[in-house]
Amino acid sequence: MQSPRVTRPHFPAGYLEAPTTLLQWEQVWPRLAEAQNYWLCSVRPDGRPHVIPKWAVWVDDKIYFDGSPQTRHARNIALNPQVALHLESGSEVVIVEGTCRELPNPDRQLTLKIAAAYCEKYAAAGYAPQPDQWDAGGLFEITPQAVLAWTQFNADPTKFSFDPGPG
Repeated sequence: MQSPRVTRPHFPAGYLEAPTTLLQWEQVWPRLAEAQNYWLCSVRPDGRPHVIPKWAVWVDDKIYFDGSPQTRHARNIALNPQVALHLESGSEVVIVEGTCRELPNPDRQLTLKIAAAYCEKYAAAGYAPQPDQWDAGGLFEITPQAVLAWTQFNADPTKFSFDPGPG
């Protein structure tokens, strides 16, 4: 992934008086990798949001999660790939905005990395997938377009923007 553009998120006048610093990407992506629980928001066909907690992994600058293509969020993503993903903390915030897609026949080298990351994070909780588990589908990939993050809202709200790569 190329280095993101780093800016201050836009706020209405009077909303945020004098932020003092910007976060560095190196302060944010490890939190995406280390988080245990993620909140995934997709959009229903009628435009209403759908939010669900997911286990996920950060591999090669993307977020991967798995599950049945028949779930509400998977069906939403099939119709509208725009998603948001939020870590659990409401005070040390990381929000990912991006596009999501199911990987129907994922590359073996990629699934080896994803399975290893899942096992490292979740084996103690009873989940240790094998790399061939997703050969018939059920693996989803989120490509970040923007990440909003802060550790202290009044001091360091930061926006990281990623130019979309070839599709």
